[in-house]
Amino acid sequence: MNTLLLPPPLLHLRHRLLHVPPPPPFLHHRHRFLLSATSQQLNFTAINGDEQDPYDVALLPNPHYNFTPLLTFLSTHYTPSHPSDPDPPTRIDPDELRLAESYGAVPGPLWHSLIKSLASSPSSFSSAYALVTWLQRHNLCFSYELLYSILISALGRNEKLYEAFLLSQSQSLTPLTYNALIGACARNDDLEKALNLMERMRRDGYQSDYVNYSLVIQSLMRNNSLDVSILEKLYGEMEADRIELDGQLFNDVIAGFTKAGDIDRALFFLGMMQGNGLSPKTSTIVGIVNELGNLGRVEEAEAVFEELKEGGLRPRTRAYNALLKGYVKVGALKDAEHIVSEMERSGVLPDEHTYSLLIDAYGNAGRWESARIVLKEMEANNVKPNCYVFARILASYRDKGEWQRSFQVLKEMKNCGVSPNRQFYNVMIDTFGKYNCLEHMMGAFERMKVEGIEPDVVTWNTLIDCHCKQGHHNTAHELFEEMQESGCLPCTTTYNIMLNSFGVQELWDDLNELLGKMQSQGLLPNVITYTTLVDIYGQSGRFNDAIECLEAMKSAGLKPSCTMYNALINAYAQKGLSEQAVNAFRVMRGDGLKPSLLALNSLVNAFGEDRRDAEAFAVLHYMKENDLKPDVVTYTTLMKALIRVEKYEKKRREEKRTNNWARYIKDTA
Repeated sequence: MNTLLLPPPLLHLRHRLLHVPPPPPFLHHRHRFLLSATSQQLNFTAINGDEQDPYDVALLPNPHYNFTPLLTFLSTHYTPSHPSDPDPPTRIDPDELRLAESYGAVPGPLWHSLIKSLASSPSSFSSAYALVTWLQRHNLCFSYELLYSILISALGRNEKLYEAFLLSQSQSLTPLTYNALIGACARNDDLEKALNLMERMRRDGYQSDYVNYSLVIQSLMRNNSLDVSILEKLYGEMEADRIELDGQLFNDVIAGFTKAGDIDRALFFLGMMQGNGLSPKTSTIVGIVNELGNLGRVEEAEAVFEELKEGGLRPRTRAYNALLKGYVKVGALKDAEHIVSEMERSGVLPDEHTYSLLIDAYGNAGRWESARIVLKEMEANNVKPNCYVFARILASYRDKGEWQRSFQVLKEMKNCGVSPNRQFYNVMIDTFGKYNCLEHMMGAFERMKVEGIEPDVVTWNTLIDCHCKQGHHNTAHELFEEMQESGCLPCTTTYNIMLNSFGVQELWDDLNELLGKMQSQGLLPNVITYTTLVDIYGQSGRFNDAIECLEAMKSAGLKPSCTMYNALINAYAQKGLSEQAVNAFRVMRGDGLKPSLLALNSLVNAFGEDRRDAEAFAVLHYMKENDLKPDVVTYTTLMKALIRVEKYEKKRREEKRTNNWARYIKDTA
């Protein structure tokens, strides 16, 4: 039966397509689109005749097939069986058998392409599933795991993660289905499931696909859930599995470390990438320059920026802005003016962000007239000042402590015909909150809502945090409830603020309930969460709970920070538990963390509280040996330790004298 006439969908064809007349139309509505799809909608990519593609299906015999009769049959006469059903059919319809025989010569890649085409649209996914089960029924295509992985991936791309998991349970998981399921979870930002599946896959002795690592890191970046320890853990797995990083994965790893704030690690991977002969994306370089600028490391930012130009890439506005941001950060006004002039000479037009950074630079230098000139220059260049520019001006006043100028900025903003937006109000609310002007802060919040601007998670976090810091915990809790009632979902930062609030109030049942609610919403505790818990447990003397948090953090693959150990050592010090403080210090060293001056000062305080002045001075000696310069707190704490010991000895001498007098009186009586 030679009815296979239509060209296959989604294939790379080296040769020009032959003109094939379309088959007679059929009426079933579910597959009408396939007539045109196979000839019009499905894209064919012509490959140059000089190129050799070993996977080119056009090199196989009979490259033109018509799948219309099969799809018609599947939609009208076929009921898909459960893929895990091991029993073969007891009877096959002769027409179906003849149909199966007519497709016996179709190569596997054609089936893969057809299934991908059908699965890509939700309206035809059922046809793709029916086709897979039909092929399995007649043994017409091998590697059925690949076919099911195609279906799982398609469900993930269509945001049907639950259905993808149901389909994956129909068979035992193989490397192909594992990878498809991990990719589906990462694309749908279900990081907990993706990471758990990767761990389970490793336990089963399989290696995760390198593409999944890219998808997981991209999801972490989309959700602002980046943590250096998670990235280090993922890279450790890649190294253990000897996964060779391609250009995309290198870019994702570099961007991940950059956004997580570990710029040194990002630079390390940048060097590794270039050493492998791969070129980073412009966005990757810009991200590094931007982060270096944020840290005030402008010389390194300049070097990376020059490397961008030497690599043949032409810097655009965003790249110049990243370097300009660094100059503004360190107060290098002349360099900032120079880079803007270089932009203009290179034919790169400044945008609103460029002007706002320049306004920042002039504002930080106190040259407000120059800042006003920049505003006029914006108008002359048909760049209308927007809320971002005025938000930056307001932020500059905030950082200099001149919160009273907020009203002046708002007035000038309205004179320019610019209406405040959410970002501007967030900066204004934060400005009032930082200087404890809660009345003005709530006034700005109410005005924001009156103008129809919906508060976002940043707005709510600022309001809740400011009230907590002022000790208004009831108001903070009310705002937390109002936030959820408004439809704004709390983020990890929100929960961290509320966990600290409950801990300060020692509302442990409420704290545990909130922690469970956080995890039930799919929000993973981060380093700040665990640090907060260790701190509040330690301050309340619940040291067992603090140690459990520390162990839970390590088991989750997160690396404890110096801040966490500082909090624990300080908590022990406040209670005079010097031995426990020393043990925490040793664990800190064992985790490869360099002791900070804060931790050592807490250790001095612990010995002082325990009247162990010799050990307290031994810590001072340790500081000097390790090039850590003692500060005022160090010496003040040591003096307090000596005073405690002196008072203690004086009290002992008085008690001894009193006892001697008592014995003398008793003997002479």
